[in-house]
Amino acid sequence: MRRMGIRSRLGALDRRLFAAVARAHWPGGEQVLPRLSKAADNSLLWAGFAAGFAISGRRSLRRAATRGMLAVSLASPLVNLATKQAFGRSRPSDVNLPLARLLAMPTSTSFPSGHSASAAAFATAVAMEAPRQVALPVAVVAAAVCFSRVYTGVHYPGDVLAGAGIGIATGLLTRRLWPEAAEAGRARAVATAPLLDLDPRGRGVVAVIDPAAGSTAGALRGELPDAELVEPAPGAAMSEATEAAAARATVLAVTGGEGTVARAAAAALRHGRPMLVVPTGTAGRFARALGIETAHEAVSAYRSGGAVAVDVAEVGGQVFLNEAGLGHYPALAERREAREHRIGKWPALLWGLAEVLRAGARPVEVEVDGTPYRAWLVFVGNCRYEARGAAPTRRIRLEDGLLDIRLLTAASRLPRLRAFTSVIGGRLGLSRHYRQWKADHLRLDTPSGRVRLTCDGETFTAPGPVEFGKRPRALVVLRDIG
Repeated sequence: MRRMGIRSRLGALDRRLFAAVARAHWPGGEQVLPRLSKAADNSLLWAGFAAGFAISGRRSLRRAATRGMLAVSLASPLVNLATKQAFGRSRPSDVNLPLARLLAMPTSTSFPSGHSASAAAFATAVAMEAPRQVALPVAVVAAAVCFSRVYTGVHYPGDVLAGAGIGIATGLLTRRLWPEAAEAGRARAVATAPLLDLDPRGRGVVAVIDPAAGSTAGALRGELPDAELVEPAPGAAMSEATEAAAARATVLAVTGGEGTVARAAAAALRHGRPMLVVPTGTAGRFARALGIETAHEAVSAYRSGGAVAVDVAEVGGQVFLNEAGLGHYPALAERREAREHRIGKWPALLWGLAEVLRAGARPVEVEVDGTPYRAWLVFVGNCRYEARGAAPTRRIRLEDGLLDIRLLTAASRLPRLRAFTSVIGGRLGLSRHYRQWKADHLRLDTPSGRVRLTCDGETFTAPGPVEFGKRPRALVVLRDIG
């Protein structure tokens, strides 16, 4: 009886709130809210938002589109196919609204509101990925859709609140199905003792600024005014400037491309200095693996005093932090990176591979640990990368003591076509021409005795055979570990 009493009181409150909304008059509401409610039918409004985000060319918005539609695809069937059937609540029958506000009464049951669930799910998911100036307007539109379901007389307020709660829960659930950008880009590493003697104004920091770093120098001057900024002239030897900076620094900071960061890592190792990576524009692969996307985040990492020890790989006297390769891997990676921010990594990879193969590429003769192959490419990653495939991008850890080795060999018949299909099949584990394994050492040679390699974007030729190896947890890098 008591339970029925509570249920009756909640029902009465729900009907009073509905009546209060029915009597309310919002200037412009009769023109806007019914149209907005109709636009959200079948989640078309959210699909439109997602389409706009997807073609924006911004990684955060593309992820917001994907996560938003994933959340809607969870919330909608949960409400419409399961929860509504379980409760079977009738729609409002005492509707006394102006004709301009009325919508055709849906035939489905009332509790909970499916429109509200989809709206809240999409807004919650977008808030995880998109910048605030995008997420806030989406949240306002979602809230307006929820209110419109009561304003137009098709739902009680309780229906809307329950639907919104389910939507928020499913939006949060997408974290378990697909990691957030911060999680996805942030690889695990071993924390070291905090660097406690760092000056908050940057005294002791020597930052080597790549000439192409744009406004990063100004950002560092503003946030770390006592840091020493070394800005070599265009065409000057960056290696010499980096070596001299490491010799006198307490912390060696570096901003620039992957090759510049790798040179700084080599200098930091020789002089036993911790390193701070400061991204320029789009964060590089190593900065993203650390979870540092902007210069401001780099400064926050410095001020936190947090530090991690990461692996360094090397080959032919060259240090690399991300990956090395030979064959057509450098051209493939370059083409993929030029487009992945607009169309995504996987489509960009296939497009780049088609261009490389169409340009008359030929497989290279290479000996891998003593076994000869005709190969399109050899990829060697510093630590294990997550996804299968010929040109992966995301690492799980930065200190596992392993090299991630991937080999795409050439077929004797239809080699270009089968190379293309092997990249797709290799990602799915279905191609015999794609091989992948882990080791702490690798030996490569060619019939000519000279091996042309690319390490973190820098290309050089070394006398064969070349030996790949690891220096586990050798480099200390600043990172906010809070």
